[in-house]
Amino acid sequence: MKKQFTVAVVGATGLVGKTMLKVLFERRFPLLDLVLFATENGVTETPFGTKEVHELNQANIYRYPCDIALFATSGEVSIKFAQIFSTIGAIVIDNSSAWRLDDNVPLVIPEVNPSAAFMHSGIIANPNCTTVQILTAIAPIYRRFGISRMVVSTYQSVSGAGASALGDLENGTTSVFDVPIKNNVLPKIDVYQSNGYTGEEMKIVNETHKILSPAIKVNATCVRVPVSNCHGATVNFELIKEAGLNEIGECLAESPSVKLSDIPTPYDVTGHDEVYVGRLRRDESNPNTFCIWTVADNLRKGAATNAVQIAELFA
Repeated sequence: MKKQFTVAVVGATGLVGKTMLKVLFERRFPLLDLVLFATENGVTETPFGTKEVHELNQANIYRYPCDIALFATSGEVSIKFAQIFSTIGAIVIDNSSAWRLDDNVPLVIPEVNPSAAFMHSGIIANPNCTTVQILTAIAPIYRRFGISRMVVSTYQSVSGAGASALGDLENGTTSVFDVPIKNNVLPKIDVYQSNGYTGEEMKIVNETHKILSPAIKVNATCVRVPVSNCHGATVNFELIKEAGLNEIGECLAESPSVKLSDIPTPYDVTGHDEVYVGRLRRDESNPNTFCIWTVADNLRKGAATNAVQIAELFA
């Protein structure tokens, strides 16, 4: 009989938490029991029916133990509670940025580095949504030809900033963003770092180095666009070994989590778990360099689905 797990979803009433519940249901994860945590007690409708939501505190963590805890919370909440779950034997799969660059915490995309998950000491980090999407597409090319440099430009949807941000998109308000995002484009995601890049841009750099190789030179520009869901990203990548356009296409086509499409758009990709790739072409300005356009559902493959896929590695 297949092993079954008691799974906790922490932050179960937020956008990513709700999507985690949906993905667990759709993928028929082998659940023994499901425990929901949020900032306040209550009840919520889930694909598994009406479920009680427990207030996230230490007493309730001990009262409702689990085998796997899927965290869909802020980094501050994760830092406060993730280790409590892990000390009572749960595997924590965290969607925040709190643990991603911790040397003792594996940073995992199941299609890219699944074996890293088994090196955990109680906590596994889910990469940033844009990192997941970019590296899922790029990894098979990297493994075959090597990559010396990547230049990334992202076009990130508003849902990546949470439910309140979607209200800003609909109403033209500024509860989350510095300026209105409705009918606008914001070339700043997260706060500026000392080098002039934003935190979001440096996540792509640092997480690529941790997951693939620190030898890859990475430059990123991250932009918020007035789209409700799905991130887009262009990736310009220079190879180490010589390759033809057809060979790059073959690498992409052979990846089960990549779907080739002529012009993938958020409208088409919402609700899907694959990373869609189109606009494959040579960079005519630089030898052995290519360009792709990628789109992925940031709430699913960029967050919830990747976390559930990590959990599936232990099933």
